[in-house]
Amino acid sequence: MTIKVLTLNVWHGGKLLEDMLAFLESENADILVVQEAYNDPRPELPPNFRTVEMIQNRLHYPATDFAPTFLQIMPALKSERGNAIFSRFPITHRDVTFFNEPYSDEYYDESPYFATSPRNLQHVSLNTPAGQINVFNLQGVWDLDGDSYSLPRIRMSDIIIQSIKDKPNVILAGDTNAKPTNEAILRIEKHLHNVFARELTTSFNMRHKMNPGYATAIVDMIFTSPAFQIVSHECPDIDISDHLPLIATLQLAKH
Repeated sequence: MTIKVLTLNVWHGGKLLEDMLAFLESENADILVVQEAYNDPRPELPPNFRTVEMIQNRLHYPATDFAPTFLQIMPALKSERGNAIFSRFPITHRDVTFFNEPYSDEYYDESPYFATSPRNLQHVSLNTPAGQINVFNLQGVWDLDGDSYSLPRIRMSDIIIQSIKDKPNVILAGDTNAKPTNEAILRIEKHLHNVFARELTTSFNMRHKMNPGYATAIVDMIFTSPAFQIVSHECPDIDISDHLPLIATLQLAKH
């Protein structure tokens, strides 16, 4: 069975929403994992606060899961933000584990608070023709130094390794907020294959980044367990977010 996986940090719910939706529709991934998604039901809010609904309306995924990390406090409103997984296959199980801080109902997304921003590991099990697939989606703990092997990053890698342990057919994807050379990532690579490894120069869209350090920062990644064969993978340089999308086509034999 061939599976197309796409991961994207959508940038505050989708600042470039229409272009982003058009791209996602054209790619038509079987499994889509996104970070910085909103799932607010209020129709009077701007569309980027309804990320899950907007993607669902456009791509019609039969299975969706949203894992909020915090209630973000903004000048005129409050809205939940987190990770979301969309799947062409049924979701049979879901769970969420926080890396550092627990869910916060009073988070201000401003630089003094980035380091303590709650982050979680979203997990769903999918029922596919080739058997169970376990998909993990993350936005990693924040640190401007992508190579810093800090205590929060040690805990993040510990949680990921423990969560994937003994699970079949694992796909781990998302915005790690760490470089591939970080020891936290190297530890994960002892258990999973890093699809892009060190092929990329950056996973940021430099059209929207002023800090030149982002031009050599790779933080978005896809990992797979050994059962998956990598058919193809690409990182299109497309202007749909402040991050670039990662796409991998995987082959999984039926068991």
